[in-house]
Amino acid sequence: MYDYDLLVVGSANADLVIGVERRPEAGETVLGSDLAVHPGGKGANQAVAAARLGARTALLARVGDDGHGRLLLDSQRAAGVDTVGVLVGGAPTGVALITVDPSGDNSIVVSPGANGRLTPQDVRTAASLFHASRVVSTQLEIPLETVVEVVRSLAPGSRFVLNPSPPRPLPTEVLTACDPLIVNEHEAKVVLGDAAGVSDVPEDWARLLLAKGPRSVVVTLGGEGALVASAEGVARVPSVKVHAVDTTGAGDAFTAALAWRLGAGASLAEAAAYAARVGAAAVTKEGAQVSFPTAEEVAAL
Repeated sequence: MYDYDLLVVGSANADLVIGVERRPEAGETVLGSDLAVHPGGKGANQAVAAARLGARTALLARVGDDGHGRLLLDSQRAAGVDTVGVLVGGAPTGVALITVDPSGDNSIVVSPGANGRLTPQDVRTAASLFHASRVVSTQLEIPLETVVEVVRSLAPGSRFVLNPSPPRPLPTEVLTACDPLIVNEHEAKVVLGDAAGVSDVPEDWARLLLAKGPRSVVVTLGGEGALVASAEGVARVPSVKVHAVDTTGAGDAFTAALAWRLGAGASLAEAAAYAARVGAAAVTKEGAQVSFPTAEEVAAL
């Protein structure tokens, strides 16, 4: 019996968000909206998204002993996330500087801060969390060597989900553990490297990624939905049409929902279809964590 449906190992940032009519060119200054500060970071986002949906969720992360760190801890606890694995101190809390244009698209610059101090030793110390978790999900806003240690710490029978964001080439040890590897178009091309130029067709990217070793692959396609790939084949998963207000955190909500549903026994296609609905619901509101839906809101979409 697992104590947690999902253990998220990853980043926790304060999101500093400004709305702009358009992004500035090099050397240019543009005026924006009032600054809004939200709890964010891919790891913290995934944990809140899963907990909102009803998953028993724990977070392993590091924040600073500062106001932003307290904001993040408060947000996790309010969503029902177990924060026993959140370490405090060592560096200032990570910060993401986000600009959002009128279409809802965003550009992000991240200062890792304490996220960069989440070490392999921190993972080893948290061994009891790994043994208590059905699914483990992570991203690349923490050091790659820490992600490698996450793979080595997986309990027998648990499932590993990775969204390689921000993207970088991945070692075989990490790739072969992924079930699934979740990528958007940009991330797919970085992970594929030279092989990315072979085709512009997402189905081909998925097959090429599978050949690198993951047990399964999910390619997210924004408003076009997603596609799933495994030894059983490649299939498209449609999206739900909504009016996008802010896409910040939508990918994190998708990943969290998918990881949770896989742990609950859903097939890859079923889990991706549900995750697409969760991601669609998230883009209809501003912000990241504050936009994540409950299971009831997803059902009503």
